Amino acid sequence: MNRDRQELDIVRLGAQGDGVADLAGGPVFIARALPGERVVAEVRGDRGRLIEIVRASPERSLPPCPHFGTCGGCVAQHMGATLYRDWKRDMVRTAFAHRGLEPHLDEMIVVPPGTRRRATFSAVKRDGRITLGFHEEGTHTLVDLTVCPVVVPAIAQALPGLHKIADAALAEGGELRMAVTAAIGGLDVALENATDNSGEKSGTFPMDPKARARIARLAADTGVLRVTANSELVVQSVAPKFMIGGVEVLLPIARGGPAFIQATAEAEAAICEILAASTKKARRIADLFSGLGTFTFGLARRARVFAADGDKGSIESLTLSVKAAMGVKPIETRLRDLFGEPLSRQELDGFDAVVFDPPRAGAKAQAEMLAKSKVPVVCAVSCSPATLARDCRILVDGGYSIERVVPVDQFVWSPHIEAVAVLQRKRA
Repeated sequence: MNRDRQELDIVRLGAQGDGVADLAGGPVFIARALPGERVVAEVRGDRGRLIEIVRASPERSLPPCPHFGTCGGCVAQHMGATLYRDWKRDMVRTAFAHRGLEPHLDEMIVVPPGTRRRATFSAVKRDGRITLGFHEEGTHTLVDLTVCPVVVPAIAQALPGLHKIADAALAEGGELRMAVTAAIGGLDVALENATDNSGEKSGTFPMDPKARARIARLAADTGVLRVTANSELVVQSVAPKFMIGGVEVLLPIARGGPAFIQATAEAEAAICEILAASTKKARRIADLFSGLGTFTFGLARRARVFAADGDKGSIESLTLSVKAAMGVKPIETRLRDLFGEPLSRQELDGFDAVVFDPPRAGAKAQAEMLAKSKVPVVCAVSCSPATLARDCRILVDGGYSIERVVPVDQFVWSPHIEAVAVLQRKRA
């Protein structure tokens, strides 16, 4: 396909943060271009590569990271504060509008940079050299990170040591994914083989005694508490834990990726406040897709809580923490696949409120059961506005009204946003 250099007027932002120019043949999306700007771009199909800014927007800001523009981890560091807030908030508004809903949108809660407590890096070993970081936008090329203003300082400062751990774990030509989580007193590092285009694992780790010993030394030097490889323990000095709702919770070794946590502690606290205010009259609450208990312990300060999740490691960790928790009302934990076996209408009718925080796929089956129930208050939390709006549509059609929707920007400078929807059953 031919490349065509054109001078274009940018009229709006797309969902992924690209500037959009409307041409006769359809929209063209140009990364790092802003509304109101006139740019020169090399156009190929519906994508344009920014060459020059002829007329800059007053909303253009200086990116704080030297990797911005090559690293694909962030897409919005060049946006001014007002434009950025409007873009993020509009993601939620648009998702609900597509479902025919126009709920009240609260002001967005903005979490500052430097607060992400988990990052999943990629690493490759070529010609004896390790490259560790995020991929360039739309490519398989890795950007070797030296700084990252998004993550907590504990992760950013550990980057040199993480490079060395990747070097010790990989054979020449190998690739891996490294999920790094900031826990109490140190980091948890979960290594997984990279996958190729077919989804197959690409190679294995040469975890011989010599490599394990080297990783153990590097982990101690880097402030890493535990290293796992393909969910198998390599080294551990202290079991990594989080403080959730005033309770220490163990981060389990999970298969298929690390156990779910909220991206930032600040967003977790803000969401907990919303849930506490929305369920303050409830005496018995169901916390569905509870994970490690992100909301369980906060809710249990006032009410009895039933916590259910389909991840075995998370429920086992939560159950263990419940036994040691102080100052909470009774908590019942249950391992249950809520996608295949949602709580039934009869089970739900015993609760005064239900909170659910599913993966990005949403909670369609559970929302359908809730829509048939008599539960007075439902609080839905999601990192996907599209599936959140779909689930809320189901609840509205079942007799609920949306009281408020709160956008929570804990994925700073990315095209993702968290949101909380609070619904009440209409009185007959």
